[in-house]
Amino acid sequence: MTGGGTPAAAAPARPPEVDAVYGPTVEHRTDPLGVDAAHPRFGWRMRSAGRGRSQGAYEILVAASPGRLTSGRADVWSSGRVRSPESVAVRYGGRPLKASTRYYWTVTVWDTEGRRVGAGPVASFETGLMSTDGVTGWDDAQWIGMQGKEPNSPGAPMLRTQAPLKGRVREARLYVSALGVYDAYVSGHRVTVPQDGGTTLELLPPGWTNYDARVDYLTYDVTHLVAREPAVTLAAVLGNGWYNGRISDGSTYYSENGNALALKAKLLIRYADGTTQSVVTRPDGSWKATDTGPHRADDIYDGQTYDARRELPGWTSSGFDDSAWSDTERVPFESRYPDARLVAYPAETARLVSRWDRRPQSVTVYTGVTGEGRGRIVVDPGRTVTDPHRAATAQVTIGAGDTAIFDLGQNMVGVPRYSLRGPAGAQVTFRFGEMLNDAGAGADGPEGSVYRANLRSAKATSTYVLKGDRRGETHQDSLTFYGFRYVSVTATETVTITRLTGKVATSAVHETGTVTTDDPDTNKLISNIRWGQRGNYLWVPTDCPQRDERLGWTGDTQVFATTGLYNADAGPFLSHFQDSVADSQTIYGMDKAQFTGVSPGGRYNFPGGGSGWADCGVVLPWTLWQMTGDPAVIESSWPAMTRYLDWIRRQTGDTYAGQGSLTGDWLAPQKTSAQLMSDVYYGHVARLMAQMARAVDRPTEATAYERLFGNIKKAFMRKYLGAEGGTVTVRSSLGDASPIEPGADPNQKTEDNSQTALLWVLKLGFYDTESQRRALVGHLADNIGNDAAYKAAHPNSARVRYAENTLSVGFLGVNVLAPVLSDEGRADLAYRLLHQDALPSWLFSVKNGATTVWERWNSYSEEDGFGPVSMNSFNHYAYGAVMEWMYAYMAGIARDPDSPGFKHVVLQPHLDPTGRITHVVGAHESPYGEIRSEWRVGDRGASLSYDALVPANTEATLRLPAVSADSVREGRVPLARVDGVRFLGHSGGVASYRLPSGSYRLTSRLR
Repeated sequence: MTGGGTPAAAAPARPPEVDAVYGPTVEHRTDPLGVDAAHPRFGWRMRSAGRGRSQGAYEILVAASPGRLTSGRADVWSSGRVRSPESVAVRYGGRPLKASTRYYWTVTVWDTEGRRVGAGPVASFETGLMSTDGVTGWDDAQWIGMQGKEPNSPGAPMLRTQAPLKGRVREARLYVSALGVYDAYVSGHRVTVPQDGGTTLELLPPGWTNYDARVDYLTYDVTHLVAREPAVTLAAVLGNGWYNGRISDGSTYYSENGNALALKAKLLIRYADGTTQSVVTRPDGSWKATDTGPHRADDIYDGQTYDARRELPGWTSSGFDDSAWSDTERVPFESRYPDARLVAYPAETARLVSRWDRRPQSVTVYTGVTGEGRGRIVVDPGRTVTDPHRAATAQVTIGAGDTAIFDLGQNMVGVPRYSLRGPAGAQVTFRFGEMLNDAGAGADGPEGSVYRANLRSAKATSTYVLKGDRRGETHQDSLTFYGFRYVSVTATETVTITRLTGKVATSAVHETGTVTTDDPDTNKLISNIRWGQRGNYLWVPTDCPQRDERLGWTGDTQVFATTGLYNADAGPFLSHFQDSVADSQTIYGMDKAQFTGVSPGGRYNFPGGGSGWADCGVVLPWTLWQMTGDPAVIESSWPAMTRYLDWIRRQTGDTYAGQGSLTGDWLAPQKTSAQLMSDVYYGHVARLMAQMARAVDRPTEATAYERLFGNIKKAFMRKYLGAEGGTVTVRSSLGDASPIEPGADPNQKTEDNSQTALLWVLKLGFYDTESQRRALVGHLADNIGNDAAYKAAHPNSARVRYAENTLSVGFLGVNVLAPVLSDEGRADLAYRLLHQDALPSWLFSVKNGATTVWERWNSYSEEDGFGPVSMNSFNHYAYGAVMEWMYAYMAGIARDPDSPGFKHVVLQPHLDPTGRITHVVGAHESPYGEIRSEWRVGDRGASLSYDALVPANTEATLRLPAVSADSVREGRVPLARVDGVRFLGHSGGVASYRLPSGSYRLTSRLR
């Protein structure tokens, strides 16, 4: 079928470049299964050896088979030749798609001169069940559980069915969901997903949603598991997950008596003769269940207990005798939640990524404790291994009373995989922690033991009971997860641990960006930020992976989102989270309009002032649009966003104040009025709404939000900007800081001209004149500099306790600090803060041994020990939001807000005035292709070498430091005279150019 394309004029033929069109995506994923969008979005990238290559037209072909992907033969859709530069989120426009059907597609691209660039590779996508009611397409599959199973009774439900096959299998698909989480098996094999050229296991599918609004199902290609068998067996183990655990205490779907776990599945088999067969979950006697197997207990917070003596060999395969098992029964989920939708999961699932496996760096065995007070452990040197190479594969034997501590060298998130030898019935207990105890007052055990006080009530324990196999036995938890670097192992009898591996789990499986420097401390900070994202992007963007929390805090999410999208292909993941945020608004939000502090679920969802957290519902769609170039999330979120802004207006009326904030600038060393933070965030989201309204062709609403922003600005300036003493002052002491912050000094007062307040006033332009702006920048510089004169002038400030050139922001200031400084011409201060390792600073944690980013600036120090235990995570990514600045300013790969998705790239490398960093390499795989920016300072600071790559079908503005425009050269030719380059001017030591796509190798003189 043809669509409304416009024919383009013919142009002289030119041989197309090999692989010039690459990276095809559907719904922002590669060859996805289970696509339920009626009009899926197509995307592709271009590459070109030459410069200035841009797309002028495209033609998308969709067909039922690869052989029909030619013009005139495409039997599903031909877009026709469409004059357009668009290559991101191009909507399908063909006939209605059929459920459970694989489609093949390709795209042909012509350049702006009408020459054929080339055709992309043949790609595919496969629809899911194309329904949300849980009925259509499910062939009467029901939610079933074990008959008579009491929630929270011992033993995980194990369900199975067996069916004869009716011929030669052509393909098989499994559609599956759970109330709880599942491990699924087909004909004796655990179901896996593709990863890194092989396959891997998922962890805790189908993830976490507001179950009373939406449950996700997943789709698997299981053809290879079905095709060679005379009969097929479908089986699953059900775990409590988020659905039936105290992690959901306070949620509308939570029950103190427990929720019944359930499975819903459809195995669709297509035979070579064209017939089909469906094996579905039904309580009709065809499914059997038991809870007598090895999975004895599981909980997100507390861990898992596995008794290998109870294993049932062969239970997932055909021929197993399940006659003594119970029947199954229907779980009445639909009647309990009639409005809940069952939808296809649209992103990458959380899975184990073997390339990040962690092996022990050391193994310490101790036999007891000695000394006064808590004492210190008594190490057995004969069984302790300190050499990392030996420790990785060391065999360690322990008995009752012994403890072995495995140090994986990296704080990580996932599950342990361990191999053991020992007698049947021996119980081995693995306890997890992020730190080792020191001799300080904050420790919770003897020096050298694993510190676990910060886990609060989470038991975070893996317990294994041996079956006594002389060949050894291996186990890997699958119904929980842990955040840990250290594993403390004890046993009731003598056992040998032959291997232990930390299996890393994450939803951030495809990394798309890198920044590296010639400074080891900065590189370590970058590594810590990456590891924090890997661990906390697990089905939802969590705040911490170890203690009794692990929640989708929305403030943390919105602050880190730009960094997260630079680092990884997380667009579908965060879009899915935005769906949960919108669901939570109507379930938990005040007046069904306020966005919430946590999503999904209701644990710790605070009513009342939510600024900075609730605003995620606006900030996240804006960030996704800016980073991906796809405005679809704006359209889908628009009703929820406008409901939220209208609600704030109803709360505060013509005062134009924000809704209030219980959290304020969370965990900031210097306190800022929480109401001021609410007021600036009200302005922030109003301005974002105006920008988004224009992007989706809502000019009237854009004007209204621009007017709202102007009124908020006026009200803010009247209230908070003072002119006492002849200079402008931000009265950020007007009002208290967060009233709920754990560990805060109750006597600490809010202060005027706090760092965070100054930053937001400058970011939003909440001032009238340039002289005010200069004064505000001066206040900010003085606050950061924090020298003796500043301390003498501010004797009551919290800043007097800290060193010069330190930051004092919390969660709501950390992502704007370095960007605002750079925008205001003070990149020197941004770099001084980056290099600082005194408290508070980013490198303070690096200096004190961190391998992930901490929740508090003072979570731990060798001098003072552990920070406030009530809230002290050692894997919290919010403060890692500085990496957004590293990409955009340090490396110089910035987006243009007026050209989302890096369609227009701003290359603006900011050199390090301190001279500590002299070489930076940045790269980001944008929706249009790879952007690279690399600079190196030489000749003792006199010269600059700069390499850049601008993807085809984009262009860039380059702002390069140079003593003069003439000194910027490609080879010996001034860049201004290079063909296709447009010189924009030279000012303030920076030369500016408009660059066509292509690669560049430039030099400039700096003095």
